[in-house]
Amino acid sequence: MAAEESKRPNIFVRAAKRVARWFREMRSELKKVVWPTKSQIINNTLIVLASILVVGVCVWVFDAVANLVVQGIIKLCTGA
Repeated sequence: MAAEESKRPNIFVRAAKRVARWFREMRSELKKVVWPTKSQIINNTLIVLASILVVGVCVWVFDAVANLVVQGIIKLCTGA
């Protein structure tokens, strides 16, 4: 039993091997990454900005309509 335990490396050696393996795997995965070109980045950025603008306008319109509805309900209830 003592012979089996002595063959097994200590926790620090095992942890170091796991960390080294993780870095090797990460490096091999990063080699597979296809980075976008400058034109793709510009195109995607413009799409995101346009989407933000459209959503912002929709929220603004909804807020204005909801405000009118709430103000109308308040006027009906108070009789002003």
